[in-house]
Amino acid sequence: MTEQLRLMAVHAHPDDESSKGAATMAKYVSEGVDVLVATCTGGERGSILNPRLKGDKYVEENIHEVRRKEMDEAREILGVQQAWLGFVDSGLPEGDPLPPLPEGCFALQDPEEAAGALVRLIREFRPHVVTTYDENGGYPHPDHIMTHTISMIAFDAAGDPDRYPEAGPAWQPQKLYYNQGFNRQRTLALHEALLSRGMDSPYGEWLERWDEFQRKDRELTTFVPCADFFAIRDKALIAHATQIDPDGGWFRVPMEIQQEVWPTEEYELAKSLVDTSLPEDDLFAGIRDN
Repeated sequence: MTEQLRLMAVHAHPDDESSKGAATMAKYVSEGVDVLVATCTGGERGSILNPRLKGDKYVEENIHEVRRKEMDEAREILGVQQAWLGFVDSGLPEGDPLPPLPEGCFALQDPEEAAGALVRLIREFRPHVVTTYDENGGYPHPDHIMTHTISMIAFDAAGDPDRYPEAGPAWQPQKLYYNQGFNRQRTLALHEALLSRGMDSPYGEWLERWDEFQRKDRELTTFVPCADFFAIRDKALIAHATQIDPDGGWFRVPMEIQQEVWPTEEYELAKSLVDTSLPEDDLFAGIRDN
């Protein structure tokens, strides 16, 4: 097709874009595709997960500003555009029973109203493909689940001129995918590859307790080859310094093993308005030549 291809990735917090589908985005940017990350919240209630920054008074008192600057750096590394939807992080409730969510947070918004901000962004950017989370949120964080909810509403509503008429001229994306990069197939393949080489694996306990902590296996429909961009993915993730330990499990698998054993990022095709054959190796399959 002669029209510029466009991809929108909808994420809950700054750093999610760098841990879910980042290599895919970098690959498409390198091919001339316009890529926009829609970040629903500012990550204001995210924990400081990097032990080097825990107890840092400036970071703790200015977490919103710090995370915004981290997002700026990651955006530049990935080469994408990025927009904030402006909702407030809900935090991850912990305890038994779970405490109530904070008043005014993203997860407590009316989904139909909250989807309006995403409909407006879709109509402005006019993506052909949208990626988001499945109904479980990838993991059961309330902001991830709400991200799924408003993404599903907005995908359908953006093309209907009678819905959200104040949000600009209608535009209908053609395909919607769920990020499924954290899947059993990939985890098991990397685990076995490390053990076969006499190396320690960070995935043993994950696999033993997969059914306890992970959702049921999903259908993987789309495998995007992007191994050449794994290093960019990791660099973008490390840019979110409050959220990642550079010496942690994310980075214990040597890059060459990752690229050899599992050179793709995976998705689940949730909606398509074009004909395509599964499995796919391209999020724009059925769109490029239509």
